[in-house]
Amino acid sequence: MLDPVINFFTRIFYWIGRGIGIVVAWLLWPFLWVGRWYRSKGWVLKAVVGALLVVLVASYAYFGVQTQYWRNFNPDYVDAYEIAKRDVKPGEAVPGATNACGTSAIVEVAADLADFNVNQNPWVPSMLLSKTGFFGVPWRHTPFFDNKAAFQLGINQVLRRTTVELVDTLGRVRGTSQIDENLQDARSAFAYNEEYWYFSWHDFGPVKPTPTIYRSGVQKLRAFNDRLAKCDATFDPRADNLIQFLDRIASDIGSTSDILRGQIEASNAGWFDVRADDRFWFAYGQLYAYYGILSATQSDFAGVYRERNITKIAAQAVDQLRSALNMQPLIISNGAESAFIMPSHLATMGFYLLRVRSNLIEMRSILDR
Repeated sequence: MLDPVINFFTRIFYWIGRGIGIVVAWLLWPFLWVGRWYRSKGWVLKAVVGALLVVLVASYAYFGVQTQYWRNFNPDYVDAYEIAKRDVKPGEAVPGATNACGTSAIVEVAADLADFNVNQNPWVPSMLLSKTGFFGVPWRHTPFFDNKAAFQLGINQVLRRTTVELVDTLGRVRGTSQIDENLQDARSAFAYNEEYWYFSWHDFGPVKPTPTIYRSGVQKLRAFNDRLAKCDATFDPRADNLIQFLDRIASDIGSTSDILRGQIEASNAGWFDVRADDRFWFAYGQLYAYYGILSATQSDFAGVYRERNITKIAAQAVDQLRSALNMQPLIISNGAESAFIMPSHLATMGFYLLRVRSNLIEMRSILDR
């Protein structure tokens, strides 16, 4: 009586096993073909090909380690700056000292973030194996090896925005004064193409690799702060400059939230959405960097914060940023927002982005009264 049922399930498992076998055979076929070709050749060619394979395997092993190990990653990195203890405004004379002025916390944090990106860690987006992808498929279209690159690009987005504001408003007095040369060079450095290796097919020719240029940006930012410490540079922490800075940050965060929204609407594949992870970690990198930059504004614009009574709401914005950094899921899921098994980490990240943006808009509104 049960024979038809048993035969039915037997056939199902047979075809499932056969299907898996066909897929595995298809995946292994190129390697089997290379193996047969390799065994049929002479020892000289075998030695050359073997050496190339060893180099390739070692390169991918190095690439894998560097993309998985985030050296000196620390969500509480802001604590080391002791923002609350900084009591001298940038460019203001240090009491009791000769020819000594306060430095900018914003510039210091920006320089350290860039140093974290390209000196303490390899710059992944321009690494050769990052550019070649997985057999020609860009890593961002796979579940592998793209999280750190997206995180670094998110930090760099903040550095680009910050250096633009330093050049245009913060590092000069009004719009008629001279642009600071160090800040101008730093802005140019961080605007450099993020994926340049030693050779570019786009410009067809040798180019300076991206990490080299970004390292020069770090030096220029620190050179500006050194000059500021000697009272030889200008930093203008006015309320209208802070308003513009907050406007640009809010706009930047709003743009990223829209990118997340687009991915949420484009897919609800949960753990199997291969684009969700790089979207998430780009936004995470932005929040990681803005956590430091907005904390630094509490020091550089301390007088404005006190006069306009925005210290409390600014602290809320910083707390929101720090809370967002607690979200570090092992696998990024972009499921339906009402899903139980596969949640939407992108929606949660978007919530934090919009909360921070709401705080910034409220700060801007108070400053503009």
